[in-house]
Amino acid sequence: MAGTKAGGLKAAMTNKLRHGKDFYARIGANGGKKGTTGGFAANRELARAAGRKGGMISRRRKAVVSQETVELSVEVRQQSTQNDVELAA
Repeated sequence: MAGTKAGGLKAAMTNKLRHGKDFYARIGANGGKKGTTGGFAANRELARAAGRKGGMISRRRKAVVSQETVELSVEVRQQSTQNDVELAA
């Protein structure tokens, strides 16, 4: 039954019987206590600076919209509105 939902439930039941009902809470707490890095939560200014650097070196290009594209989208919008009116009638 390894790798199935039923097998996981049996394993959880066995762990709780052997190690106590709070087994998963205890091992989860141990993982949280062992962390030593602190991360960006410890230094908000560092997080802000790193985000700024990442945004400045973004590889995305600025969107270039030509007049032709604008005219085409307006024309398509007008046609769809006209079709909606004809369908409603």
